[in-house]
Amino acid sequence: MMQNFIPWIGICAAALTSLSYIPQVQKAWPRGSTADLSLTMLVVLTTGLVLWTAYGLLKSDWVIVAANSVGAVLSSSVLVFKIRDLRSGR
Repeated sequence: MMQNFIPWIGICAAALTSLSYIPQVQKAWPRGSTADLSLTMLVVLTTGLVLWTAYGLLKSDWVIVAANSVGAVLSSSVLVFKIRDLRSGR
């Protein structure tokens, strides 16, 4: 019986961790709003999420792929906002 719940635990964990980036994206959207974010952390996080996506693809694990793809897109958008703000001198 527990075997039936294992995929749902992974799906719930993936959804929660992936969607947790949304508030950060909303906060970083306005120009000049990323001053308190670490560029290094964003680069490392985004790279890690891309690597997790690649790992999921190699393992054919759609939960890993979906969760980390969403996370990578959201994290990379915050990274782009950070770079935008650095270039504009904010």
